[in-house]
Amino acid sequence: MSKEPQTARSRFGVPCVAGLRPLLLALVMLALALPALAPPVGRAAAPRVDVVDLEGTITPVMARYVGRAIERAEDEGAAAVVLTIDTPGGLSSAMDDIVRDILESEVPVVAYVSPRGARAASAGVYIAYAAHVAAMAPGTNIGSASPVFMGGGDSENDETLRRKATNDGVAQIRNLAQLRGRNAEWAEQAVRDAVNVTADEAARLGVVDLIAPDVPTLLADIDGRTVQMSTGSTVLATQDAATEEIEMGWMEQLLQLVTDPTVAYILLSLGTLGIFLELSNPGVYLPGVIGGLCLLLALFGLGTLPVDWTGVLLIAFAFLLFVVDIFVPSFGALTVGGVISFVVGSYLLIGEAAPPGFQIAPVAIWTMTGCLVAFFLFVAGSVLRARSRRPYTGGQALVGEVGTVRRPVSATVPGMVYLHGELWQAALDASVGEREIPSGAPVTVTAVDGLGVLVRPATAAGTAASKPFTGAANSVVNPIGRTSGAKVR
Repeated sequence: MSKEPQTARSRFGVPCVAGLRPLLLALVMLALALPALAPPVGRAAAPRVDVVDLEGTITPVMARYVGRAIERAEDEGAAAVVLTIDTPGGLSSAMDDIVRDILESEVPVVAYVSPRGARAASAGVYIAYAAHVAAMAPGTNIGSASPVFMGGGDSENDETLRRKATNDGVAQIRNLAQLRGRNAEWAEQAVRDAVNVTADEAARLGVVDLIAPDVPTLLADIDGRTVQMSTGSTVLATQDAATEEIEMGWMEQLLQLVTDPTVAYILLSLGTLGIFLELSNPGVYLPGVIGGLCLLLALFGLGTLPVDWTGVLLIAFAFLLFVVDIFVPSFGALTVGGVISFVVGSYLLIGEAAPPGFQIAPVAIWTMTGCLVAFFLFVAGSVLRARSRRPYTGGQALVGEVGTVRRPVSATVPGMVYLHGELWQAALDASVGEREIPSGAPVTVTAVDGLGVLVRPATAAGTAASKPFTGAANSVVNPIGRTSGAKVR
């Protein structure tokens, strides 16, 4: 008699199939994995565009900032990077770094001259031409890309170097124009003749790709555009993209501030002044610490700028003259020379031929000059007052003091004078003559002679101005000198 196989039942009478357990386990694991899969899905559904602000002079600090932003966009899969440009230009080395980062970027880079009234001059033209998409806001302009040569004059050698820099700039911007399909002839004119055009003219001439009033409109207009990357062509997907501002870090902001020529100049002056105060007053520490920090930051800023180091040496020489004039009786001649050296060095530090945005504000030069002159005049006046002031310590501090005779003082026999709580052996000053000063009489010290004093009778005015010390007679005793003779030796 055969038996039917029995089906296992749960306590509720429902059949329990063992084969469902792997399926249930897989469903649990999928539920746990869904939160980790959500961010990639979100990114695909809502693309992100990073916005980087290029405002101000193009410096090595700004080049590092742009490179960091592009690298971050690559790592996080951003749809594009928008560089909002408003710059008068900057250093060619920093510009080359930014251009190289754009050309090697794996994320499309959009150069956008914005907001209204902004400009992309000098280095800004190269950055706009290097970008995969170039756009401008209404009311902006672009151009004036002529390289500025920091030469020392109009010699034939300087003219040759200027032509070489111009030709190199022309070749570079024509390559960028051909790579991005933009107007190469106008780009060459911008370098050779410093031409400049408005946004409407730039769009008509093919200098930029489009005009957009704001970033959302720009992203909507370039959506679906095909751009050529270093790894091949790609289609922009920026419609309704979320934008994220990529800001400079606090250290980058500090270093960018230091690279401003006026700020670097002020830090150089204050740093040198702080070092001088520390050397003239050892052990104070605070001026030395602040001066050292200012000097190091100034040297960093000057290291990123086209600096004429003759100006730095003239400024240092000016401080040297200021210091020497305090200790040498030059009747102010060294101070005048120091002021002239400081002003000339300030103007030579970064000359008038510097690129746009690299000049030192003249008001800063004359303000620092006035402050330094006032400071060193104050120091010189303090030194003169200190030298003319009566001594308060040592033997010379006793001159003019009033004491009381404890043992008569005559021209032939030294006496004893009670002065400042001490007994001093005293001799009669030669100007007094042969008279004798009795005990109890007030006397004025006229000189310190060795380990004794010379005295004369005190006047009423002298006694009133300097009250004699009236402490215990035997509190301190100074047994010095000879017991006879007209002078103490």
